[in-house]
Amino acid sequence: MAIGWVKEMRAAFGASFLWIVSLIYFTQGFRSFVWTAVSYQLKDILKLSPSASQFLVSVAYFPWSIKPIYGILSDCIPIRRRKRVPYLIIATVLSLIPWLVLGLTASLRRSSNILTALLVVQNLGSAMADVVVDAMIAEAIRTMPSGFAGDLQSLSWSLMALGGICGSLLGGYALANFKINMIFLLFSILPTIQLLSCAFIQEVPEGLQKASHDNRHKQMENQVDESFDSGNGLTETFKSGGIRRRSSRHRNAKRKTTSMKAENHEKQHSSLFTRSYLSLKLAFLSLCGAFKQPIILRPMAWFFFSHITIPNLSTVMFYYQTEVLHLESSFLGTARVVGWIGLMVGTYTYNRYFRHKKLRNILMFAHIGLAIMSLLDIVLVSRLHVQFGIPDKYMVLWGSALHDTIKQFKLMPFLILSGQLCPPGIEGTLFALFMSIHNLGSTLGSFLGAALASALKISSDHFDNLLFGIIVQLLATLLPIGFLFLIPKEATGITSS
Repeated sequence: MAIGWVKEMRAAFGASFLWIVSLIYFTQGFRSFVWTAVSYQLKDILKLSPSASQFLVSVAYFPWSIKPIYGILSDCIPIRRRKRVPYLIIATVLSLIPWLVLGLTASLRRSSNILTALLVVQNLGSAMADVVVDAMIAEAIRTMPSGFAGDLQSLSWSLMALGGICGSLLGGYALANFKINMIFLLFSILPTIQLLSCAFIQEVPEGLQKASHDNRHKQMENQVDESFDSGNGLTETFKSGGIRRRSSRHRNAKRKTTSMKAENHEKQHSSLFTRSYLSLKLAFLSLCGAFKQPIILRPMAWFFFSHITIPNLSTVMFYYQTEVLHLESSFLGTARVVGWIGLMVGTYTYNRYFRHKKLRNILMFAHIGLAIMSLLDIVLVSRLHVQFGIPDKYMVLWGSALHDTIKQFKLMPFLILSGQLCPPGIEGTLFALFMSIHNLGSTLGSFLGAALASALKISSDHFDNLLFGIIVQLLATLLPIGFLFLIPKEATGITSS
C-alpha cells in the first residue's frame, strides 16, 4: 500500500521534485545532528557562559525571522527567468560553505564572532531553502486534487520528523566517537547532495511564450537574409552596378535588423526591471494591507506576545544537565529522539481529539501544560525527585517527551489559524510572514532568557539562582492566558474549506 502511494505521488509530481522536497525536509530535521556539536563547541571549546551561549545561538537563528523577504525576492525577481531553482542553488551554497569552513579551519572555529557570522550565513541558507521549497510545493499542488496536497504535506512533516530522530540519535553517537570538526564535515554531505540534485529540477522559465515568439521572429529574419543572398546569386549575370545596389540594400536591411534587435534587448531589460519593481511594491503593499486587518493583527499579536514574554532557558538547562547532572551526549541525543516522538504524538492527538475544540480553550490548556513542565524543571533542579528514588535520566526523558507533546497544542492552532486568515492571492508570502512572527517571537524569548540568566549570574559552575529563573519562567508562561481575548472567540481547530 505504501509503495502504491509513493508511485502515485511520483506520477503526480515527478521523481526529481519529490526527491528534492524529501531531501530538504529530511535535512531540516537532521540539523539536530550538527547543532548538538555546535552546543558542545560553545560550551567546551569556547568556554562560553550559558547566557553568552544562548545569546549567540539566538543571533544565529535570526535569519528564520525574516522569511518573507526571501519569498518576496523569489516571487518578484527571477534569475535568468527562473524563480525557484536559482534561489534554491544560492540557498544550498550558503548552507554548505559555513560547515566546510568550520570543519577545515580550526582558528575560525575558535573565534566566537566568526563562528556566529558563519552560523548566521548557514541559517540564512537553510531558511531560504525552506521558503523556496514551500513555494514549489504550493505551485505543484495548485493544479492537483486536494488529496495530493494533504499527502505532500504529510510526507514533508514525516521526513522532517524522521530526520530529527536520525540526527538526534547519530549526533550523540558522533560526539562520543568523532571530533567536532569531523561532525561539521559529515553534515556537509547532505547540502552537497542537495546542490547536485538541483541540476535535475525542471522549471519552466518565466515568459516562455515570449521567448518562443522571439525565436519565430528571428527565424523570419534569417529567411529574409537567405532571400537576399539568393537574390544576389541570381543577379550575378547583371551588370556590376545592379549588384552594388542589391548589396547596398542588403547591408541596410542588416543594419536595420541589428538596430531593432538592440532596441528590443534594451526594452526587454527595462521591462524586466519595471516588472520586478512593481511586483515588489505590490507584494509589500498587499502584505501591509492584509496585516493591518484586525482579524489578522489581533491573533498574530497574541502569538507574538506569548513568545516574547516567556524567557527561554533551554541552553541554561543544557549546561545544567551536562555540568551538574553529568549526562552524556549520547543520552541527550536519546532525549531529543523522545522529544521528536512526543512531537508526533502531540500532532496525532491534536488531530484526533482536539480539532473540534475552540482555539481559546486549546491554547489555555497548552500554556497550563507548559507551566506544569516548568514545575518538573523545578523538581529536577531542587533535587526533590531524589528523595523518591527517581533517577535524573527519567526526569529528563519524561520532561522532553511531555514538553514537545504539549508544544504541538500551541503550534497546531497557530498553523491552522494562519491558514484560515490568509486572503487569496498572497497566501504563501503572508503565511511566511506569520511563521516569521512565530520565529521572531521565539528568538526574542531566547534573548530574554539569556538576559535573565546573565542577571541571575548563572555560569557554567554557578547554578544557585537557576531555580529562581525557572520560577520566573513558570509565572511568565501563565501571563498570555489573560490575553486570549485576542483570539477569535468561535475559531476551532479545523481548517476552513
